[in-house]
Parts: sequence; C-alpha cells; structure tokens
Amino acid sequence: MERNRQDREGTRRKEVHTVGSRGSGISRRDFLKTGARIAVGGVAGLSLAGSSHGEAGRKSRVVLVRNRGVIDAQDRIRPAALGEMLDGAVAALLDERDPASAWKRIASPGDVVGIKTNVWHYLPTPEPLNEILKERLIGAGVARENVSADDRGVLANPVFRRSTALVNVRPMRTHYWAGLGSLIKNYIMFVPRPSDYHDNACEPLGAIWNLPHVKGKTRLNVLVMITPLFHGTGPHHYSPQYLWPYCGLIVSKDPVAADATGARIIEAKRRAYFGEDRPISPNPRHIVVAGSRYGLGRSRPEEIEIVRLGWNEDSLV
Repeated sequence: MERNRQDREGTRRKEVHTVGSRGSGISRRDFLKTGARIAVGGVAGLSLAGSSHGEAGRKSRVVLVRNRGVIDAQDRIRPAALGEMLDGAVAALLDERDPASAWKRIASPGDVVGIKTNVWHYLPTPEPLNEILKERLIGAGVARENVSADDRGVLANPVFRRSTALVNVRPMRTHYWAGLGSLIKNYIMFVPRPSDYHDNACEPLGAIWNLPHVKGKTRLNVLVMITPLFHGTGPHHYSPQYLWPYCGLIVSKDPVAADATGARIIEAKRRAYFGEDRPISPNPRHIVVAGSRYGLGRSRPEEIEIVRLGWNEDSLV
C-alpha cells in the first residue's frame, strides 16, 4: 500500500489543528482542544431523496478523528494511538472535557453491554479496538462479565441476550449486495435469516434496528476508517490495491449520519482513484432508507455536523 509520508504543516480548516504526524506524540489535551463543525458535501452515487428522521433544524453530530500514526509502516495498529483517537472522539461527541466522564455517559454500572463487532476475515474490526472498547466500558463501571464482543454468535451469546446497551463497531468497505458494508448493515446478524434482508440492495436493513431485542439499545457507533476498502467486484471481493491508509474513525450516536459521511468519503476516494465519477454499485440505498423509512437518523448533508479531530490532510469530506 502506497503511503503519502509528507506532512503538510499548518493545514487548517475552521480552526482545526493538524496533529498526529507519524512518530510524534499527541497529548489528550491537544486532541480535545481540536475540532470544528461543518456540513458534509454531496455524494454522486448516494441518493439523498426523501426525508430524514429528526426534528427540523436539528443536526446529528459526527466526529471524524484521524491520526496518521495509528498504523506503522507495516500497517499494524498502534493500540495507544487508537485508544487516544477513540477517547478524543467520544469526549468531543458528548461535549465532555474528560474522556472518562464521557464514557460514563455511554454506559453505567447497571448495564450489560454487547459490542457488535465484525469478523470478515479480510477486513475485520481490529482486535485492539474491541479490547479498548471493553476496557473503556469496564472503566465506566460495567462489570467485566457483563461486556462481550461478538458478531456471528450474537443471538446465542448470553451477554447479548440480556443486554441493556449495544456498541456498534465495524470497518467501512464496499459490498456486493449492499453497496457498502456499513454500521446499519452490521446488525444483520441479529436476525436468524440474514438473506431475508437482501432484497433491493439490502434496502430493508434498517428494520432490524427496530426489532425488540435491538431497538433503542445502541449507545455508540464507531465506523472504522483506518484502511477502508473502496472498490471491488463480485461476492466477497477483496484486493489490497483498493485499501488506503485513511487512518480514521467516524463516531456518532446516529448510525445513518456516520454511514452517510463514510459513504461520501468512499465516493470521493473512488473519484480520485479512477479519475472520473464511479458511483458505488449497487447504490447503498439502505443508508438513506434507514433514516427516511425506519427513523434511525439523518443522511442529508445539511443535517449533519462534523467535528474534526487530528490529521486533516486529504480528508475527502
């Protein structure tokens, strides 16, 4: 994977400080002091027709945090940098100065928390991220035996079966049936027959979020954009040439807004790589429908507020 190792010192956007150059230390204070709120741009391939869910005039907050030092020269995760990114994002999401206080607003001692991860072997949720999430939840007071990370076994997992809260975490990638493997799609394992939700490019995926064992439980969504997959053809497609070191996380309470932001980044990368508009195929309509039909959040650019933290070069949104 080609890596652009040039630092662009002084890159700024609406008071955002560029931090996180490889090899440099980033203090928690620096992370929490940075951040700016802007509306995301349009997407050529993601239809935004229809209305989004939410009160008029309200916006969904999405935190985009990036640190080019989160992976090393061999694209291995640096857990300390990843933990710092996540802490900064959660604090910014909830307007807390102290990450520990922010995590206590995600979960409390009485909660039972399932971390819905993703185990697709080519590009799984990084195991260090699963472990960091467990540590933060336990640090917030949740009993160790009441925290579990799982994907394909969630329906049988005893922690998930009695869960009071969910944390949703997965990498963004192109997908043969759904257009994109998204946060919305990550809950497909909460149903016994996932194929029932494959119609029309997986359009009805949002319905899963309204099932009794899922509805209202999700406290945090983390879309992993460390090395996203932006192109592929055929079932289970994967090619390392279509990964790139974006070195980011997208964090939100709103899965629709997080997915829509990630989709716009993928579209922009495809334009840059191919030198022309190359819409995601099939259209990941399930993201918009999750908001307009199932009331899960907002997808329109004007309804999304992005808080930026860290490295801002080539953010594509």
